[in-house]
Amino acid sequence: MPELTVEEARSAAAEGWIWGYALLQNYRTMYPQAVDPDDPRYVGGFGRFRHYSEPFTPANTDVVTPNNDTPYSWAWLDLRAEPHVVSVPAVDRYYVLPLHDLDTSYVGYIGARTTGSEAGDYLVAGPGWDGVVPEGIAGVLRAETFLVGILGRTYLAGPDDVPALREIQEQYRLRPLSEFTGTTPPPPDEEPVWPVWREEDLDTVEFFTLLDFLLQFFPVLGTERELRGRLAALGVRGSGEFEPAALKPEIRAAIQQGIEDAQARLEEAKKDAADSTHWFGTRAEHGTDYLTRAVGVDKGLYGLPAAEAWYAGWAGDDQGNRPPNASTHDHVIRFAPGELPPARYFWSATMYRLPERLLVANEIDRFSIGDRTPGLVYDDDGGLTLYVSKGRPADPKQAANWLPAPDGPFTIAIRVYGPDASVLDGSWTLPALSVEA
Repeated sequence: MPELTVEEARSAAAEGWIWGYALLQNYRTMYPQAVDPDDPRYVGGFGRFRHYSEPFTPANTDVVTPNNDTPYSWAWLDLRAEPHVVSVPAVDRYYVLPLHDLDTSYVGYIGARTTGSEAGDYLVAGPGWDGVVPEGIAGVLRAETFLVGILGRTYLAGPDDVPALREIQEQYRLRPLSEFTGTTPPPPDEEPVWPVWREEDLDTVEFFTLLDFLLQFFPVLGTERELRGRLAALGVRGSGEFEPAALKPEIRAAIQQGIEDAQARLEEAKKDAADSTHWFGTRAEHGTDYLTRAVGVDKGLYGLPAAEAWYAGWAGDDQGNRPPNASTHDHVIRFAPGELPPARYFWSATMYRLPERLLVANEIDRFSIGDRTPGLVYDDDGGLTLYVSKGRPADPKQAANWLPAPDGPFTIAIRVYGPDASVLDGSWTLPALSVEA
């Protein structure tokens, strides 16, 4: 293969960084959860669920933009030796178990919207598997990478609902196919030497060392053959042998410059990313738009596709304050009659303090507000006004609709579960976050 020029190396590195950003951010989560048993986030290795049933509070600081609507069920699958079977009980509430490939592209979804509320067993097969699907399997999900993640969500009505939630979560089950069928398991694959996750690798040429390791679990796809060829020309072939120190200094410098080019492109793309409509989805839905995928990964890793849950929010107010600041202004959000978020399941708006993007401690322990919030007072015309301030409003009607804010900058994220078509096509829009007169 001809040696790359400096400009070719810079261009390939920029393209490769944007494409590979999702893989590294995914590994950033997988490593502590599935590989490092000494990490408190460890789920128990591959092929096991770890459930989170208790609502988040401001004391929880290990997850940014935490979500109390649907507590999580985490799991990771290694499909190299054989497929796995995901089993779910009959579920009387909203839930979704989305399965994603190594690059965060969704393989498929098991849940209320897609497969219904009935119990079922679902086969998850890795690349190239052509075995016999056993009887009783309700559906087959075919992954394009050998490592697959699951970040399940199950609806929680409030603190008193935790026992019922936990009962459902404990019935989510993972089994190798051989265990499901009662047959002899195949020999296990060799355990890799997993690289330790290092945050600084995102910004240096070592990015491609880790990417080279991960590509051994990611066969080349037809739609990505040209891109993978350009990565191979850099030495990133999935062999685990990429060594930056062996590169010519000018090529190594060009790769570093390409990384910086890519990071600048990502920052620019994030400025125009108003909502999540195109951030998350299957490989077919993303196509070759790796930059939009990277935006979604950066803004909300493992976010659900818009058809499942639509994400947006208020990063600024109607006076141009970005971010808004509750130490200087009180705010209101006014939903006109008939203009509440149209959701098949439910919607919520959650307050986060900045820059941490964590929940806000307050005297009523209210961290979000939405259509399930008890005691909301609707306007005389049927609309709904939310009051956003650091202090509790004196008016009882306003206090009923109070979303407590920090004494400083904040952002509000809205989540619409099972959004109506009007949300997805943009004909329904969010009202402004208005400075209260």
